[in-house]
Amino acid sequence: MRRDVDRLRQLGYPVQATPGVAGGYRLGAGAELPPLLLDEEEAVAVAVGLRTAASVGVAGIEETSVRALAKLEQVLPSRLRRRVNAVGSATVPYPGTGPAVDAETLAIIAGAARDHERLRFRYRTHEGQDSRRVVEPHGLVHTGKRWYLVAFDTGRDEWRTFRVDRIDGRPSTDRRFTPREPPAKGIANYVSQSVSSARDRWQAKVILHAPLADVSPRVPRTVGTLEAIDENTTLLRTGADWLGGLAVYVADIGVDFEVLEPPEFVEMVKQLADRFGRASTLAG
Repeated sequence: MRRDVDRLRQLGYPVQATPGVAGGYRLGAGAELPPLLLDEEEAVAVAVGLRTAASVGVAGIEETSVRALAKLEQVLPSRLRRRVNAVGSATVPYPGTGPAVDAETLAIIAGAARDHERLRFRYRTHEGQDSRRVVEPHGLVHTGKRWYLVAFDTGRDEWRTFRVDRIDGRPSTDRRFTPREPPAKGIANYVSQSVSSARDRWQAKVILHAPLADVSPRVPRTVGTLEAIDENTTLLRTGADWLGGLAVYVADIGVDFEVLEPPEFVEMVKQLADRFGRASTLAG
């Protein structure tokens, strides 16, 4: 037992010993990261994550990922190393098209959300106006292009979404707060709705006559959010600047649907239905 404990300590694992009749050994939390014990699937998963880190829109993370991957490969058995190298040589990450954000800024925000600490920062709006914000952070959302912070804005007394790339400098933490009920069941859907309402002229609600599981693969989060009404119908919230294009998109989902709002969208669907009906008659 003692030889095994000594070997673990040599590998970097902090093993605490308690003497006496009721004593024993316990693995403690160490300041240094001990060697990783990964199975084959875990090793490949970590390698894929590191290889594709360039697409997440975090400044400087590409170089950091390369260093981490090199360390990972050094401690892997030869069989796993070959698999990881195969993943690396065959994987070409598609760089993100959105603005890059500072990794330390993300870490500060994530830590404050975890520890329930308020954040203070300067923020630049879409119109270019600067303001000072004090917020209670709830979480981060990455849409594939941009990073968003979902937080309760204490100055405006409401939930808001903030683009992390518009935060000027690094936020500072403030006193702790009692967590509030989040603004929605899923903050990813909340961000999608917030971004759509700020970006698109028209906001629409549509009932899709199909189960949520059937339509989910056909509606990306960047287009709209889905919510099950019951076992056979789903509510779609979406937005667009062009109602005609939105009508064609909704119809192309491939299920029967009913437009709830806005009235202008209802009218557009009726007009297009009549137009398509006449076109099919002429074609026949």
